[in-house]
Amino acid sequence: MTTKTPKNYYDVLGVTREASAEQIKKAYRKLARKYHPDVSKEDDAETRMQEVNVAYDTLSDTAKKQEYDFQLDHPNFANSNSNHTHSHDFNDDVFHHYRSSQQQSDFSGFEDLFGRFGSGFGGGRNHQNDGAMRYKGEDQHARIDVELQVAYEGSTQKLSLQIPTYNAYGEPEVQRKTLEVKIPAGLKDGQQIRLNKQGQQGINGGENGDLYIEIHYPATHRYHVEGANVFCHVDISPWEAALGQNIEVNLPNGRNVNVSLPKNAKTGQQLRLKDQGIPAQPAGHLYLILNIVLPVAQTDQQLRAYQDFAEAFHQFNPR
Repeated sequence: MTTKTPKNYYDVLGVTREASAEQIKKAYRKLARKYHPDVSKEDDAETRMQEVNVAYDTLSDTAKKQEYDFQLDHPNFANSNSNHTHSHDFNDDVFHHYRSSQQQSDFSGFEDLFGRFGSGFGGGRNHQNDGAMRYKGEDQHARIDVELQVAYEGSTQKLSLQIPTYNAYGEPEVQRKTLEVKIPAGLKDGQQIRLNKQGQQGINGGENGDLYIEIHYPATHRYHVEGANVFCHVDISPWEAALGQNIEVNLPNGRNVNVSLPKNAKTGQQLRLKDQGIPAQPAGHLYLILNIVLPVAQTDQQLRAYQDFAEAFHQFNPR
């Protein structure tokens, strides 16, 4: 029976052994967004996310990284010393738990914010050992969907979060908390809110990490958002399009505005309302996407109207 050789953690994150801590973190965040099972379209997203979490947990920790590099350079030495004992302080406790988790590839009890989208295993025990190194908890990242109206008016929303941490026995567990988050008006699609010290718990009394919440405005049949620009689909009649009449449009902020259509407007044509998009700095624009809708002829008079229309445009060929 053959055993599968574990992947090199540097290869998993796509970095070299000379990569800085910032480069490692940047690579992790990029992969976390790509393989987050709640948003990824990859078939093996959950497995890849687990691999990325394990790799980042090792390479983002100086002590773990040094031991891992030593094992890469001296594989025979690492195997021959596998039975050596270690002093049972907090850091070794966390390291041995990590090694066990790595071998089992089982992170089912370690789900974090809104599914499995977070920064790995940065949390730590609550108690502090004298002389032990303090480590800041990892930052957490989450994405939430809010209605477009929130971009114009702001909102306060209550969020239920799941934060991975360790209990008093050094075992992984999920800490559940509910936060009241104030979302200010003017946030662009994809912009983040930082909640100070609401991320994973620090190790040995270190500071908690921060929580970053990415705001997203889901597309509807009428609206979609790109950054601070809002695109609105508007239905118009054939005569409004041909004659260039005025129409009333309901804006995402709830106000109504009169818009003058150009003569002979076409389906798909866009009209820009300057600074009427998301009130960011600078404000986005609102683009009206015109859609000409033909009425259904249900009476003799309406049928005759279409007949008169056909006779008036007998030279017109739409094909």
